[in-house]
Amino acid sequence: MRAPHRSLGRMLHRALKVIARPVKSDRGRGGVVVHAFRGYGAATRVEVMGRVFRQLPLGVSAPEGSLRRDLLDVLRRGLRWGIKGIPVTLELHGQRQTVTTDRDGYFDIHMALAAPLVSERIWHRGRLDAVIRGEHSVGSQAEIYVPPPTLDLVVISDIDDTVMRTGVANKLKMMYRLFLRQAHQRTAFAGVAEFYRALFAGADGHRYRPMLYVSRGPWGLYEVLEEFFQRNRIPIGPILFLREWGLTLQRPLPRRAREHKYRLIEQMLALYARQPLVLIGDSGQHDPETYARVVREHPGRVKAIYIRHVHRASARDDEIARLAREVAEDGCHLVLTDDSAEMAAHAHDLGLVSTAGLTAVRRAVAQA
Repeated sequence: MRAPHRSLGRMLHRALKVIARPVKSDRGRGGVVVHAFRGYGAATRVEVMGRVFRQLPLGVSAPEGSLRRDLLDVLRRGLRWGIKGIPVTLELHGQRQTVTTDRDGYFDIHMALAAPLVSERIWHRGRLDAVIRGEHSVGSQAEIYVPPPTLDLVVISDIDDTVMRTGVANKLKMMYRLFLRQAHQRTAFAGVAEFYRALFAGADGHRYRPMLYVSRGPWGLYEVLEEFFQRNRIPIGPILFLREWGLTLQRPLPRRAREHKYRLIEQMLALYARQPLVLIGDSGQHDPETYARVVREHPGRVKAIYIRHVHRASARDDEIARLAREVAEDGCHLVLTDDSAEMAAHAHDLGLVSTAGLTAVRRAVAQA
């Protein structure tokens, strides 16, 4: 048996690598970085979010992969700071849009398109340029997802305790899983990857539907969660699920995010105004109530709601059953279950996924 302290040391070293990874692209040189998150859009407009920040140079010699290098990179990440008031320009197929970074260095570009993008592909690449002090520019690229004209459905999903186990009810366990475990060590629920791939593909296998993921977590987890999705072969949508926690000495706790998810859903309802939604969440927080509110305030827009059963109190079953009856009056289906195969079977009955997709989900659940 390995000594407990040795196992703990290896775990912490792995955690350091995960936390340090976002700053390693500068190869230790430091300076200004323009970091774009995945963008998204529709035929007439696109949106790209990101951040402009400055990080310190490495300053000393430390071999890549060594514990010392990872510790120094973690320190550099902790000390980097967003730069406010920086003009950032997105150029996409000959069109340009410029915005200015906010006080934390974040930018959010909304670009109206004079002409639709090429429909033969769903991922487009834009150019970002940030002008520093009116003198020199720093650039990067942005990947932007735009669904095909045949789009028939939009999927919006929670992440924590919906896609992967984070133990929201147990805060210490949740923080350990979020911040200390590597992306490939985080546990995806059985059949989730197969179910989401089936929803992405649709009944005919060629839908390429937007898969939009929402979380209350900070933007600092972006790269780790992105790796988690890739390792588990979960369709990667525009990862617009995170938020700036806004931690300061004056405000040491994260900003409240009760309306965070609802606001994002409303944005997607406006952007994809002709397509219905499927909403996926869990019973541990307020997803059922938030999704029922969407159905109530936007009748006819939500086709189905899938809620993963993660709670223990029986009274919660009664609350969700009441919400299911409420949304049913609008023709929406709310399914509460801890089984991805049951969700997939219901989606198959609605014609949202293929028979092959349902079979893959059932196989994955059975093997787990």
